[in-house]
Parts: sequence; structure tokens; C-alpha cells
Amino acid sequence: MDSEPKVNSDPRRSLPSVDRLTADVGSLRPELAEWAVVRAAREELELVRILIARGESQFRGEPGDLDDLVARVALVAERLAAPHPRPVLNATGVLLHTNLGRAPLAESAASAVARSLDGYSNLELDLATGRRGSRMGSLEAKLLALSGAEAAHVVNNNAAAVLLALNTLALGKEVVVSRGELVEIGGSFRVPAIMERAGVRLAEIGTTNRTHLRDYEAAIGPDTGLLLKVHRSNFEQRGFVAEADVAELAGLARERDVPFVEDLGSGTLLDLGAYGLPTEAFAPGRLSLGVDVICFSGDKLLGGPQAGILLGKREMIEAMKKNPLARALRVDKLTVAALDATLDLMLEEGRSNEIPAVAGLRAGASELEPRAARLLELVSNVVSNRGGAGWKVRIAQSDAAVGGGSLPEHRLPGWAVVVEGGPVQALADRLRAVTNPILARVREDALWLDVRTLRDRDLDRIAEGVGEALASLDE
Repeated sequence: MDSEPKVNSDPRRSLPSVDRLTADVGSLRPELAEWAVVRAAREELELVRILIARGESQFRGEPGDLDDLVARVALVAERLAAPHPRPVLNATGVLLHTNLGRAPLAESAASAVARSLDGYSNLELDLATGRRGSRMGSLEAKLLALSGAEAAHVVNNNAAAVLLALNTLALGKEVVVSRGELVEIGGSFRVPAIMERAGVRLAEIGTTNRTHLRDYEAAIGPDTGLLLKVHRSNFEQRGFVAEADVAELAGLARERDVPFVEDLGSGTLLDLGAYGLPTEAFAPGRLSLGVDVICFSGDKLLGGPQAGILLGKREMIEAMKKNPLARALRVDKLTVAALDATLDLMLEEGRSNEIPAVAGLRAGASELEPRAARLLELVSNVVSNRGGAGWKVRIAQSDAAVGGGSLPEHRLPGWAVVVEGGPVQALADRLRAVTNPILARVREDALWLDVRTLRDRDLDRIAEGVGEALASLDE
């Protein structure tokens, strides 16, 4: 009979302690923040334990295993301690890229934010009287000048604007909305869920693809709080579809004495119809059709900071300002400064193109081609200087979505520099890790660097990044 004690061969017993692993990483990378190393060590050790239990890890406590673990912890710690968010170069061509912060601010708006941080400001002080003032006063005046609305209010995003409007105008009542407009927006947030939190009851009408004016007429009753129209944001319906005309809906709402609210999602205060933008994006145009209250995002087509803008009838907007929720949803001084400066550019003749999103929407293919030609020259030189092993660079016509859930069927034609002939996806991955991270599109076995979302000052940095990424691939 074998009397030798059995040895527990569970490799989890070979894992180092958090203290030892932290010390090993500190010796290898002393510049890393200690808090980040400790957290990374705990996360990686727990991950290895889980993988061992599943039989998916080959960790046996050998020197090589420990070296790999130390390297992984160092990498995770570096990511944890990195500043966030970091500036990136957007070469995707998508103007309002949700993952990249949507609309970049105009230089004057960014400067206004910096000034608001440098010491104190008169955020809620009337300098003329020395008494308490309104943080919204200047914003409201400029919004009214641009839109022609009776009143305006600003909250921290468009979902907050919808929430405040519903809770103020229809608390405890029914809100009539088409089934075809009960959409899900980014981050899995659904319009019906927002309505529920607003304290209203949903009254669905019509079908997914067809809703008529008579459906609204039949739904209005003693418990109706308001009629709601919602822009579908990131998709469009085609084929056998129908929806009620906005002007007719506004007339019905007046006739039945119920408020009519429209959630535009993305709206602009500039008439960009000449550049192919659909009329429903022009906020003043919607008000002229008789809508009582409209709301839209500040960081989409408007080109400003994240905000929810409410425009409409004075008595309704004033009621929203008095709602206790308005305090919870109000914007901070950074948003006020950025939005105020953005509106200034719209009000001053000839300056609206200083807003990057507006300039990007207006830029035609003929304007973008010279920029693409310059980038082609720069990138070609980088590839050539590195020997160019298999890589080819060319210029091509391109098109991209507007992005950010705005104008889903609207494409923006332009130009791009195309890099192909090598491991394209690996190159795209390396571009995200260069000194100035670059986001590009990969399609048709090629890397596309779209110049619509690049400024002239970005071109040299794009070329430098491509060279850095190619060098990394060589290694």
C-alpha cells in the first residue's frame, strides 16, 4: 500500500501573493502608480484563478509563467493610471462619433471652458446689481435670438430634456406616442423606460410601420397629458410606412387643448438644407409648424457640449424651470461656458464654420480632395522611407455616416487615403497605441484614413502615427 502523502497539484497554490506580485511589478516598472499596480495585481490574479478552475490556463508557477503575469499586471496598471479621456485623432470620417465624444468643441468654446476654470466667475451673479443672477440668462437670450422661440431652457442632455418635459406637462397622465417611435437609443436606454420614470402612462398608437392622424385623434381623451413625437435617431423606416404630418398634429393638439412635444434627438439652429441636411433637423422650422416644445442634443448637429436644449411656448418652459427636477438636471459652469461660446459663433456673421461639426457637415468633396492629396504625400513618404514591405498607399473617394444617432440615412461624400497590402487589422490596432492614438476605418481589406474629420494641423501627426505603427509591426 502506498503510504506517501498525496501532493496537491492545484496550480492555484503556485500563484504569488498580491504583495509579492506588486513588488515584482514595482521593481520592473517603478514609474507606475502603486494604487494602479495593486488593483491590476488583484484583478489579474483573480482572472488566472478563474481560468485555472475552468481548465483554460496553463499556469504552473514556472519562472516564465510568473514573468508573463508580471508583464500583464504592468500593462493593466499602465492603462488604469493613464489620463482619461485622452485626445485621439479621428480618421474615421464619422463627424459625431459617439465613442469619441461626439462633436469636438470650437477653439473659442474650449478657451471659454478654460477661462471658466481659471478662478471664479459670475456664473450666478448679476454684476450690475451685485445680486444673485441666473446661470441661464445669456444662454436663453442667444437661443431665443437663433430660434425665434418664446422661451428656452438647458439641461444636461437630451434624455433629461425629455424627462423634464414629460414630468412637468403630463405627470400622472397618458402620453400618446406612435409604436414606430418607441426606440432604443445608445447604452440600451429605451424611450418607454424614460417615460415610465417621468411618471406618465404610455398610450401606444398605430403600428410599428404605419401611424395616421386618426390614430392620434382616437387616442386623445380626458387622461391625455400630451402628444409626443420622437425622432428615430439611428435608423429609418422605408417601404410600406406612414406617419402623421407634424403641422397636422400641431393643429390637432391646439384643437384638443393638449401640449405637443417633439423630441428631435439631433437638431441644429442653422439652416443647412443647402448642404443636404433634411428639414426636420432645423429646430426653428419645427417650431414654425406649431410644435409647442422641441428638444434636442447640444453635442450633435449643434456642435457644442453635451446638453439638452428645450425651446417652445413660454408657459410650458417656465413650468419646467420650476419643476424640482430642473435642479437635478441643470448644467454646470463648463457646459454653460462652452454652449455660450458656440452660440456666439452662430450669431456672428461668417463665424459658424469655426464650429468643427458645422464645418464638417458643410465640407464638400472638392474641398476635401486637396487635404487628402496632402495626406497621401505624407503617408507615402513614411511608407517609402521604411522600405514599404508590401504596403501600398492611394487616394480614393469615400463616404461616411454623420454619426451620433443623427441622420441615419445621410452619407457624407469625401476623400480618404487608403493603405493596403499588409496586415491591415494589425495596423489599425497599432494605430490606437501610438503616441497620438489614431482611429481609422477598416474595410475591403484596407485601412481608410478619411480626411473629413481631420484638420490640416492633424495631417503630420497622422503620418507620424502611421510610421510609428509600421515600426511596431516590424518589431
